[in-house]
Amino acid sequence: MTTHDLTKALAALAPEQHKYAIKGIQRGIEREALRIKPNGVISQQGHPKGVGCALTNGHITTDFSESLLEFITPVSESAEETLNQLQDLQKFTLSQMGDELLWPISMPCFIEHQDDIVLAQFGDSNIGRMKTLYREGLKNRYGSMMQAIAGVHFNISFPESFWQSLKTIKGDTGSLQEFISAGYLGLIRNFKRELWLISYLFGASPALCNSFLQGRSTDLPFKKLGKGTLYLEVGTALRLGNLGYTNSAQSSLKVLYNSLDEYVAGLKSAIHSPSDIYGQLADYKDAQPKQLNKNVLQIENEFYSPIRPKRNAKSGETPTDALLRGGIEYIEIRALDVNPFAATGIDIEQIHFLDVFLTYCLLKDSPTMDWDSQQRSTENLDTVVSQGRALEVMLNRSGSLCSLATWGADIFVQLQQVAAYMDNAYGVSYYSETITRLSQWIADPELTYSGRYVSQLKGSGIDNGYFALSLAKSYQQQHQDTPYKVYSDSYLKQQAEQSVIAERELKAADNQTFNAFLDDYFATK
Repeated sequence: MTTHDLTKALAALAPEQHKYAIKGIQRGIEREALRIKPNGVISQQGHPKGVGCALTNGHITTDFSESLLEFITPVSESAEETLNQLQDLQKFTLSQMGDELLWPISMPCFIEHQDDIVLAQFGDSNIGRMKTLYREGLKNRYGSMMQAIAGVHFNISFPESFWQSLKTIKGDTGSLQEFISAGYLGLIRNFKRELWLISYLFGASPALCNSFLQGRSTDLPFKKLGKGTLYLEVGTALRLGNLGYTNSAQSSLKVLYNSLDEYVAGLKSAIHSPSDIYGQLADYKDAQPKQLNKNVLQIENEFYSPIRPKRNAKSGETPTDALLRGGIEYIEIRALDVNPFAATGIDIEQIHFLDVFLTYCLLKDSPTMDWDSQQRSTENLDTVVSQGRALEVMLNRSGSLCSLATWGADIFVQLQQVAAYMDNAYGVSYYSETITRLSQWIADPELTYSGRYVSQLKGSGIDNGYFALSLAKSYQQQHQDTPYKVYSDSYLKQQAEQSVIAERELKAADNQTFNAFLDDYFATK
């Protein structure tokens, strides 16, 4: 889409009946963080009892391992409230962790062996045992080290008023939900085309402890620092590259985003297709299972993607069945590193940028995207991951080479227009101010998160682990000194207690053996 085309789209939203339609964006955040000992080594203690049961506490749970906490905020229209909720959840959890700390970066701390990473335990209910066995499968398929990587997931939905305005402007006569689903899919395609920009700006994992490699070879141009640190001089986000949350076994899965039916069909094929690679691992039908099943994907959540279309599922409903039932409800952005410069792992400036960038992805034309086009976007991301801050780094822009600086500048011209529209609608100025400030990062890569991180790491002269540990201690003190802003200690303790009761009730309600439960689960999927 050219700047002129975007200008026309924004002009159509300018009249009074559409001017404020964008107001009411809703967001939610999921922040992951490893629990570490005071010496910077991964904790092997169980999930802190004081925060309740990981299976049934909707705000404080675990991801892959007992030590990988996940903080989940409820949906809110206020970005400030969301960040305050995130702060409160982390403050409370730290108060229940004794002398343990929260690791403040995406790439894990020193881990001597993957067996030091204890699988998350969700109790003895059938659904709890299923969640742990799924993680056993992830361990046996990909190794636990990859699963120790932390990230931030950003969930967003646009208000119905905005969709109604866009539908009216476009003269669409179909159902509103079909229009919304098609619009979100267009957003996803554009996001994938320009995902490299997120890695460039907010990639914050250019360094790692060499224990992460566990002897594996890599062709990344690492430099060494201190006793055990490897870093990329001009790289951005190892978490998004081949060492991070990627799965070569999934590279053959041609999941496309041109229609909801096409997307769902691609995922359903993967969860029903036997795997040549994992077929030798025992599944739940065996006395000593190593995975849920022998398919390419055990369940849909195993599909690694930097962005997902979502709908809140009913009990027992899979994510794709929820989409087929009601269409796309919101979008989950999974491409964010933990922000090492924010105690909460994400800051308000990132949220403001994502509001603008995702609105831009929604408003601009979004041609269909075949598999080759998706591969080009992945190659661009890989380039930025390994050398995004190099001078005159080149990317593939619609089949032609283009410098990152030129492409990035072009995007920011359009983002400025979108920001002005959003400022006008909300009666604020921070959207334009954010875009103006971050536009300077295109010309000066050292202003990016990865640029600042490498600069501070080299300036400190210490290993990555010690550098991150100093941040962890600083943020622990910051959380301790910051009063609760949304929740309270007593409220969060009450939520923890209720989650324990809820888990017991789940266990008591089971009326099948574990195998019979899984037989029924997979028979209907």
